[in-house]
This record gives sequence, C-alpha cells and structure tokens, in this order.
Amino acid sequence: MTSTKRSDIISNSASPMMNMFRKGLLHGAGFNTDKLKTRPLIAIANSHTELTTGHSHLNLLARKVRDGVLAAGGECAEFNVPAPCDGVAMAHDGMRFILAQRDLIADTVETHIRSQPYDGVVMIAGCDKINPGMMMAAARLDLPVIYLSGGPGQMDIRNTAGQRNSIDHGDYQDDQRLLSQSLSCSTCGACEIMGTANTFQCLAEVFGLCLPGTSNIPGYHSDKLDAARRTGERIVEMVKEGLNSRQMFTSAAFRNAVRIAMGIGASTNTALHLPAIAHAAEVAFSMADFEAASDVPTLLAVSPNGPYGIQDLWAAGGMPAVMKQMQKYLDTSCMTVTGKPLQAMIDAAQVINSTVIPALEQAFRPTGALTVLRGNLAPDTAIIKQAGVDESMRQCQGPAICFNSEEQALKAIAEDKVKQGDVVVLRYLGPKGAPGMPEMLGATLALKMKGLKKTALVTDGRFSGATSGPCVGHICPEACDGGPIALVEDGDIIEIDIPNRRLTLHVDDATLTKRRESWTPFEREVPHGFMRLYRKHVRPACEGAVLD
Repeated sequence: MTSTKRSDIISNSASPMMNMFRKGLLHGAGFNTDKLKTRPLIAIANSHTELTTGHSHLNLLARKVRDGVLAAGGECAEFNVPAPCDGVAMAHDGMRFILAQRDLIADTVETHIRSQPYDGVVMIAGCDKINPGMMMAAARLDLPVIYLSGGPGQMDIRNTAGQRNSIDHGDYQDDQRLLSQSLSCSTCGACEIMGTANTFQCLAEVFGLCLPGTSNIPGYHSDKLDAARRTGERIVEMVKEGLNSRQMFTSAAFRNAVRIAMGIGASTNTALHLPAIAHAAEVAFSMADFEAASDVPTLLAVSPNGPYGIQDLWAAGGMPAVMKQMQKYLDTSCMTVTGKPLQAMIDAAQVINSTVIPALEQAFRPTGALTVLRGNLAPDTAIIKQAGVDESMRQCQGPAICFNSEEQALKAIAEDKVKQGDVVVLRYLGPKGAPGMPEMLGATLALKMKGLKKTALVTDGRFSGATSGPCVGHICPEACDGGPIALVEDGDIIEIDIPNRRLTLHVDDATLTKRRESWTPFEREVPHGFMRLYRKHVRPACEGAVLD
C-alpha cells in the first residue's frame, strides 16, 4: 500500500527517536512495524461479553474478522467496549445506567481510535445501546468503517411442543410453560424480536454500513462466520479506496432509515438513537423527520407487532428484500460499504417468502410503526409504537394514576390498585429525572400479565422494543424540567388519540398554572460518579438524549 495512511506516523514521524521508540513498543506486542509501512492497520472494536446473550459469541466473529483482514493484506488489533443487557437491568436501579453507556461506548471508541493510528475500523455489536453507540462513533470519526452485527438469536418457543406458529409472547398468555419458552433465548444472538437490537442491526443495512444481507444472519449460523471473514477482507479494500463513514451518513440516508424504521415495525428507541447518530454525523435531523414519514406503512409483522421473528425475516430474504419491496420510499443513490449505491443491493435482492416480506399492497398495517404525538401533555413531542397497539385502543382515555418510580407502579399493579381503563403516569424518569431514562418493560409486562389490556401508560421514560399496547413514552419536556406531566394528579383525564397524533391532559390552563405555583420537583438521589455529570449535560429525549 503506497498511499498515505494514518498508521504511517508509527514509523514516519518527524522524530527518528520516537519512530524507534514506537517500533520497540509495538515489537513487545508482536507487531512488525516494517510490515505496517505497507499494510493498513485495522482496529476491531468488539463488544464481546460473557454475560450478554447478544454478545457472548462475538469473540468467535472477531477471530474470523481477523482472518479476513490478514488474508486481504492488513494488520489488526482488537479492543473491547462494555455491552450492557437491557433485559438484565430492567425493573431495578441498574436500568438507570443503561442509556448513559450508549454515549460512553461512543466516546470510548471515538477517543481510542483518535489516539491510536488506525487506518480503518470494524465494529462488532449486537444489542440495544451498543449498536447506536458504535454508529455514533463511526459518524464522528469519518474513517473507513464497516459494521458486523452479532445477528439475532432464536427464541426457545421454536423448539417447544405446542408452539403456535408464532414467537410472540403475546400469543402464549394462557399457558405459563409456553409463555416462559417465548421469553427464553435458546442460542446466542440478540432477542429474536424487532426490539432496539434488531432494529439497529436492520438499519445498519439501510445506512449501507455492513455487507448486504449480513445483518439478519442468526448469530449461531455458519453463514455469520463467513460474513465476518468477508467483513475483514472488505475493510482493507475500503482503506485502499478511501471510502469513509460519512459517505454513508448523509441526510438522504437518514431519511431512508426513518422510512424503513416505519416499515419494519421499529422500536420506539429509534426516535432516541437516530437523532443521536445524526448529531454525531452533524446532519440536521429532528422528530419532524419521523412525522414526515408517517405515510409509510408497517410492512412486517415481526414480534412484538406480529407472529414472526427475525429468523423468519432472514429466511425470507432479509433486509435487501425488505428494501426491494419499499424502494419507492428510498433514495437508492446512497453509498454503501461495497462502494456501490443502495440500488445495487436492491437489484440483487430476492423476496423468498412474500408472506413474511409482503408487497406494499399487502402490508401488515397501513400506517407506520411509530407515531409522534403532541398536545398539552407533550408540548414538544412524545412517541408511541402504533404498530403494536390494538385497533380498539388507538383512541382511548381514562383517569390518571400517578407514580414517581416504576417500583411504586409495580407494587400498585400487583396489589390490584390499577384498574382496567386507567392511564398509568410514570414520571421523573426522563434523561435528567431518573437520570438515565430507564425502560419501563417491567411496568408494561406487569399490566399485560394482569390482563389490563385497556389500561394505557404514559411516561417521560422510555420502553423496550418488546413493549406493545397503548404506551406513550419520551414525553418532552420531562417532569424534571417542569413539563406538564409533572402537574398531573390522580383522576385527571388523559386522552391518547393516535389517528390525530394528540396527547391531551383534560385540565384547563388556569388549573395547571395554579398547580405549577405550588409545584416542587421530585429529585431522585444519584450516586457519586458519572451519572451526576450525565444529569448536568444530557439533552432532552426529543433531541436524542445526547450529551452537550
């Protein structure tokens, strides 16, 4: 390789003494700096961890990436970042620390790559905060970057006698044995639903950040090992071609991502992470971009919106086939890591199962997956996953029952103090208020297990991708900032109107003004450490909860 590389500084700086010193240092790690003069140095940013199902196998993928890099004429070095599991952290204090790690992962990858003379980066990730964290780092760095997803796993309901041609836990509420298997992972890989993990694995293909068709390959499948090796080979070629990440992170690519998110039944966390990635890429993007994509139908019926799993999506043709069906909504001139535009991927795609990946005319729902709500309870915005809401609850209202913590709500639900038709209000759980904007899967599952299907939930916190039903999150301004959700009292009528995109607190302005005069913010204790800094610097959810 003869062109100028970042890694040339190792042997070719202005200081002969430092060149000698660096050669000696890298010799201790087993590197031959003479080879680095002609071979690109590739970083493998790996989020392997033994605790997290979605990341437990990434060490094996990293080995194959390494094989690919070496075979293509590169050198490589691996480093690791944390990989928190949202599910393990849910319904206890640990959940407050999950979202903050997204930004720490982005910062760790960015600062490490900037401090060391790598020429390109392979990012290996699989789960909820790690995917967007890696993408944020990629968008900041503007180097040759390629992404390798850990892929989905398999839910154990597929291997259980009595399964009902569905992986969705909502189809097994009447049988505790089957319900347990629908919630159990039988393999490595991300939980096999269209939660945040698989949403962003899918969107990586839309951004063109990974090799076509690789994001949905199950983590346990031999094809994933082949994809890993090809990924390692491709990053070396990208360095030689000068193909950088910001060529993928364009305004058009973000518009594509929003439209596909609507079509695949994406997690509500999409409305949190896409703005954060756009902020990192210095691309203008806001909740208005979600509103502008409201005409896109929900194409897929993937759990928690329907019976299918990501394994079914992969077998049906994967994300290239989805984009083939939805190409009328896409700017297909966007660049990809192949060095070819998105159109080339679409042209090569094949829909293998049109039941799982139907034509637009047979879309699962005529409306998009996510809806932005506004109103006097959410003057800025709120978000709901309408693809997971029963038709009978698209317009609903009921009396508020208010809690300042999920623990309080779980206790009240368990003691039957929450009734059918109530609107559970969970507040002081936003980015500042919690701090950390925890997911409310514990509360939403508790309502479901109690059979409270007509009970809605509104919060300035957020939801797991596994959440369905009339659950409104990301309410801005949050209670901690004096948003109207802080002024709600038990018995107030709250109305959710998805068709008209409204979230209304039926309390007059004069009453709210009087309540505000006597309002005292609820302040949750924060342990000494990073979260005190986080609370000071985090931006609202509608701005991606980025640190400023």
